[in-house]
Order: sequence, then C-alpha cells, then structure tokens
Amino acid sequence: MRWWDIAPVLELEPRLFPEDAWSAGMYWSELAEAHPGGNRHYTVATTEDGTIVGYAGLMAVGDEADVQTIGVDDRYQGRGLGTALLGDLIAEAARRGCAALLLEVRIDNFRAQRLYERFGFAPVGIRRGYYQPANVDALVMRLDRLDANEPADHEFTDHQPNENDTEDEDHG
Repeated sequence: MRWWDIAPVLELEPRLFPEDAWSAGMYWSELAEAHPGGNRHYTVATTEDGTIVGYAGLMAVGDEADVQTIGVDDRYQGRGLGTALLGDLIAEAARRGCAALLLEVRIDNFRAQRLYERFGFAPVGIRRGYYQPANVDALVMRLDRLDANEPADHEFTDHQPNENDTEDEDHG
C-alpha cells in the first residue's frame, strides 16, 4: 500500500467497518512507518484493472507482530482474497523474524475467526469493549508457528462465494 492507495481504501472502509472505520489520518500514520526499516507492512489486493478490493496491515516490533487490519470488499468475499492477504501478513512477520503473531477480532465475527483458526491462530483472551463506539469485545488470537501455518487454498480465485467460505474482514 502506498499513499495513493489511501483514497480507494477509505471508500471501502465505512462499508466494511461502519461502526469503527479508520480515518485518513490513521492510514497516513500507519504508512509513515511502512518504509524499509519501519515497523509496519501494508498491502493491497487489486483486480486486473487496478481496482483495490482488499487490504491488510501488520505491525512488527521485536519478536512479535500484530495484525492491524484486514479488509475485503464485500463483493469479493468468499473468493480466497482474505486468505491470501492473511498469508502475506504471516509471511512478512516470519521474514522479519517474529516468533508470534497476534490479532484482535470482533467477538461476533465468526467468519473471520474461522479464517484465523485455519491458519492455526488460537484464542488467548478477551479485550472488553475494544471496538468503539459500539463497545464490542475483541477475541485476542495468537499464532506461534509462523513458518508452518498456511492453508493449501491461499490463492485468490474468481469463484462465487458459498456458505462454506470463511473469509471476512476485521480491524485489529
């Protein structure tokens, strides 16, 4: 993700996160640390014509990393895009030498929780009232083996979603 991607990401943000969408300032702040030697990594997923349909961000400090956000355009959910974005974040955390990856997911976002579980994330706690202003709790999940936790179906495909697809989005 680069600065010119912020505007298209902000078009998706309120649709995906109506109660707790990030502001332009938050993305500018995150991208300020996404440089060589910085502690952030952000990526976007695009269609063949360059339209942004997904994005994800990671913070890596010391030997731990944290998923900051994953968002997938609702018209593209269920096609493996969330899986590919999460796989990218895990690979980046491993490349940076992190031993563990943490994330927060809305306690009521079962689709995202299933995606994370497929990668080997396990629940480690609850953050009460984490998502504001809705005052929704967050489930904290942790992945300890970054090198061995990639589901086989991590490629983006253009199939239609079905009830067994488990990707969704979540701000961490």
